[in-house]
Amino acid sequence: MSPARRPRWSAIRALVTDVDGVLTDGGLYYAENGDELKRFDVRDGQGLVNLREAGLLVAIVTRKQTTIVTRRARDLGITEVHQNVTDKAAAVRDLLARHAVAPRDAAYVGDDLGDLPAMRLVGLPIAVKEAVPQVRRAATYITRSPAGHGALREISDLLLASRPSNNRRTKEGSATSQPRRSSN
Repeated sequence: MSPARRPRWSAIRALVTDVDGVLTDGGLYYAENGDELKRFDVRDGQGLVNLREAGLLVAIVTRKQTTIVTRRARDLGITEVHQNVTDKAAAVRDLLARHAVAPRDAAYVGDDLGDLPAMRLVGLPIAVKEAVPQVRRAATYITRSPAGHGALREISDLLLASRPSNNRRTKEGSATSQPRRSSN
């Protein structure tokens, strides 16, 4: 992508994410009694809290409906939680409109085919490193960290480091440098 068309990470005002295969490692665990269990990474959660506290809109849009996701979102202070969504692009479009965020000023993190329409809508489409090839091709950025094991923290740290008010230096260079697309 040419530098002129590359989205500016510092312009991002909203981060929308899928759950299974993004906030989790994609595995589904079932208890003997049939309950579904999910594993969430505490660093990813803290990254989402950091974004929310910095004033970014943080939202979850997922195909499944579970009380586990509701609880995790509540624990992180995320109020925009949309479950049982079959048209993720429409859900993201409506969400951004309600919050007066232009799609070009939003990021979406996905891993599978159902995420593609939402990724094509936003200015910063992001794929986790284990995403299917079609999603990786549609992404402007691919995480180096695995899904459910620091990928969302990586993204949140990059977004926060890109903020003009952030004077910290990042490991890669200045706080205003643009993240590079992963080759993984």
